[in-house]
Amino acid sequence: MAQIIQGNAYVLGDNIDTDQIIPARHLVYNLDDPKERKWYGAHALSGVPEKEAGLPSGYNPFVLKGKNRSDYSIIVAGKNFGCGSSREHAPVALQMAGVRVIVAISYARIFYRNSVDGGFLIPLECKNEIFKQIETGEEIEIQCDTNRLIHKESGKQYTLKPLGEVSEIIHAGGIFEYARKHHMLK
Repeated sequence: MAQIIQGNAYVLGDNIDTDQIIPARHLVYNLDDPKERKWYGAHALSGVPEKEAGLPSGYNPFVLKGKNRSDYSIIVAGKNFGCGSSREHAPVALQMAGVRVIVAISYARIFYRNSVDGGFLIPLECKNEIFKQIETGEEIEIQCDTNRLIHKESGKQYTLKPLGEVSEIIHAGGIFEYARKHHMLK
């Protein structure tokens, strides 16, 4: 896990569910086939209603038409990110689109665990409504070692909650890599 992650923010509100992250109609691709797996990135966040995407500045598509990677590598959102079904494809779709970190007030537990256990994303929690203070497209920096989010233009800093015990799993690259590292698997 990189200690400093920089990128453009994509801002969302509260209650972004797994069907918004990857709509069910796009669950037809084989995750084990690298050529098909990239299509999850192409359709990531395609179920988010236009009125919700890119808050507060209005609609911005997450992935441009004809592409399978996004220009946004960090998502900043409100409460209950990843709610809805226990769709494990949701963090995969975001990873395939190029997302490295999500900063949200809170997560649906299954989404959080899928992100960590699969080694797909770093799900950080914030203490306040950062998503109302940053706009889509603005450059931010995440300092994982000091639990800080820095708005590059203004220099304003926000405190993030420490990852705690899951940081070792994230650092290892997921639960299976963690288990191998600690000789829990043969």
